[in-house]
Amino acid sequence: MSTTPFHDRDGWIWMDGKLVEWRSANIHVLTHGLHYASSVFEGERAYNGRIFKGTEHSKRLEFSATTLGMKLPFSTAELDAAKALTLEKNGLTDAYIRPVAWRGSEMMGVSAQANTIHVAIAVWEWPSYFSAEAKMKGIRLTLSDWRRPSPDSAPVHAKAAGLYMICTLAKHKAEAAGYQDALMYDYRGYVAEATGANVFIAIDGKLHTPTADCFLNGLTRQTAIELARRNGIEVVERHIQPDELAKGTEVFLTGTAAEITPVGEIGPHRFTPGQICKTMIDAYSVEVRKEPKAAAA
Repeated sequence: MSTTPFHDRDGWIWMDGKLVEWRSANIHVLTHGLHYASSVFEGERAYNGRIFKGTEHSKRLEFSATTLGMKLPFSTAELDAAKALTLEKNGLTDAYIRPVAWRGSEMMGVSAQANTIHVAIAVWEWPSYFSAEAKMKGIRLTLSDWRRPSPDSAPVHAKAAGLYMICTLAKHKAEAAGYQDALMYDYRGYVAEATGANVFIAIDGKLHTPTADCFLNGLTRQTAIELARRNGIEVVERHIQPDELAKGTEVFLTGTAAEITPVGEIGPHRFTPGQICKTMIDAYSVEVRKEPKAAAA
């Protein structure tokens, strides 16, 4: 992964309907999204030139924007085309894609209903979120002090920038203590998710995953559930108490950036990545690289 700062790179970024040179893709310091978190985004990956579940991501961006009271000025089809164009212009086939929408700078204050809604799309090479070495033996998670908020205190089902502030705080603290990530509980004290990925726990041969009622129901999470069932693994979506982690034999995280990442440690609990993790990693690797079925004549 490149260590070049993101503001100082070669390439092209799609902004408000046109491609601009990477270093010129700038916004004003008084942009509402910077001050009041009126911003939503997506994280996507392209494999062999095809964006995995690209249309689903475009639809979720629209849903997130609508949840925050923002009407995107581009349709799902236009967003899909813009992502493909940006990949092509940058000469990338395997890449990370970051669409983002935000309120502009016409008004400054909590109320900004007249502000222009902007949309940008950037793409870059980004290998797995965690190193190959860490994934092989399972990454280490600490337990976060922060909890996912309740649905009546935040727009929990939107991929909204403001919801990630506590994720950054939790991950920074985890990394400072020598961990790769942190597990977060929800506002009721149930197991929720990691800072940017959903969690699955193998107990007695079944996969258990927290009910996504106060955090993002990730597209990779949905894919993992489908793949597990397709491979004969029963999946149970339910509320999980923290002490149930002691019953787990295998644990993995799912997310566009994380893909399928085994976990070896969560706080005092230890796990050994085994056959379930291997099955899921292999199945996901095949799924994201499958050619789409041709439409019937």
